[in-house]
Amino acid sequence: MKTSDSILIIEDDWKIINLIEIHLKDLGFRVEKASDGRTGLDMAVGKNYALIILDLMLPEIDGLEICRRIREKDYHIPILMLTAKNEELDKILGLEIGADDYITKPFSVRELIARVKAIIRRIEADKEKVEKNGKKETLSMGELYIDAEKHKVTLSGKTIELTAKEFDLLYLFASHPGRIYNRETLLDIVWGYQYDGYFHTVNSHINRLRNKIEEDPSNPKYIKTLWGVGYKFCETEEELS
Repeated sequence: MKTSDSILIIEDDWKIINLIEIHLKDLGFRVEKASDGRTGLDMAVGKNYALIILDLMLPEIDGLEICRRIREKDYHIPILMLTAKNEELDKILGLEIGADDYITKPFSVRELIARVKAIIRRIEADKEKVEKNGKKETLSMGELYIDAEKHKVTLSGKTIELTAKEFDLLYLFASHPGRIYNRETLLDIVWGYQYDGYFHTVNSHINRLRNKIEEDPSNPKYIKTLWGVGYKFCETEEELS
């Protein structure tokens, strides 16, 4: 297998590592492991993994700092964060820094593997689309420009820093102006799964995205809410005036 067929687990509980490893190997992945943050960070930035499963609480360097440093080096590699804490703040911080998804301990192996499959499936689908259709197009609306190839967004000439999921949401909306998406559909398309109770994940991502691209997030012009229905992207530049 290539390095890109490998999944890196950074976790200080060897029982959890071994349990996850067994199931990932059943999926055909090679597994590499690190039980402390410093070793995990060195491994993460030195290779091209299909996925990094990253614990939040680690000795030496914590998961949030590792996630931040990985994103400084590599925008694309997916990160699934594990957290033993129930505080929403930890989850939000992880997503803000650039984690693609999170799962809270204790978790069922079935759900973890479902998340892993969803992330890998999304990555493979994106590659297939690029191979079939060529480069993704650059989109624009008003002063907002989205370069899909470079994963770069600018607003009025200023670069807007987005996490992977924020970018995916924005690109989906901008690719289909006027189309209405409910939270179930967004979970399925962008996250690759549908779980009751995870709608807050969609809401928090859209709220953070609005804070970054809207002049007045409380009165958004780009991403609009249709109460009781869903969300949609503006259809014309006149709506922005």
